[in-house]
Amino acid sequence: MATDVEKTPKRVAKKKAEKEKEVIQKLRIRISAYENKILDASAKQIMDTAERYDATVRGPVPLPTSIKKYTVNRSSFVHKDAREQFEMRIHKRLIDIENPSPKIIESLTSLDLPSGVNIDVKMM
Repeated sequence: MATDVEKTPKRVAKKKAEKEKEVIQKLRIRISAYENKILDASAKQIMDTAERYDATVRGPVPLPTSIKKYTVNRSSFVHKDAREQFEMRIHKRLIDIENPSPKIIESLTSLDLPSGVNIDVKMM
């Protein structure tokens, strides 16, 4: 029985090493915008271009929406209790592309996305 216990960690380590060899590189794309419809359309456009070159795509994963609130006085002199609140919502999505080829990276850099969409690309 002692031999079975000793072999098990080696097998697990071997499987982990094989998994690490399979996923060599990952391209992590983080998209943010003020409007969610434009954001979803641009995420779909990115996914379509990646799938066109037979890449494995994971996502889009919705990230938490950050909300910035601003409180402003309604009048400048009197009525200090009367205030207005404004907010800006920033919607975010995350897309992972595993083992991207140079063609995929080139096509993603030449994409024409709508204004107001912010993209952060990282190689991992």
